[in-house]
Amino acid sequence: MAEQVTVRSYAKGVALAPRKVAIVASLVRDRTVDDAVVILDHTPRRSALAVKKAIEAAKNNALVNHDLDSKGLKITKISVTAGTRMKRFKPASRGRALPIEKKSSNILVEISGNAKAKKPAAKAKTSVKEEAK
Repeated sequence: MAEQVTVRSYAKGVALAPRKVAIVASLVRDRTVDDAVVILDHTPRRSALAVKKAIEAAKNNALVNHDLDSKGLKITKISVTAGTRMKRFKPASRGRALPIEKKSSNILVEISGNAKAKKPAAKAKTSVKEEAK
């Protein structure tokens, strides 16, 4: 039986408010990766693209780095936390300055799946010249 492997991916400093990203992330929580991508393709929110990129990055990590089977990939955890805030000021009337915070988000995606069954290594064929020696 193949072992269950968990793979993580982070998207840090996404220039969107965490509250808005969390709404989209909750749409795809506990779904398969393929279903999540289809849902995010049809979600009319700007944060859907950022969540989709984070999920696809985790999927590619699972396929390339950890050699997992692409069919059984499932999102086990997706969380959105507040990133750094850029503090700016906007000029106002009578010489005042009003503060502005430009918020950012950090997206964590964990995907679990089964490792591919490893095939037994084939024995190398020996050439006729090596057998003669």
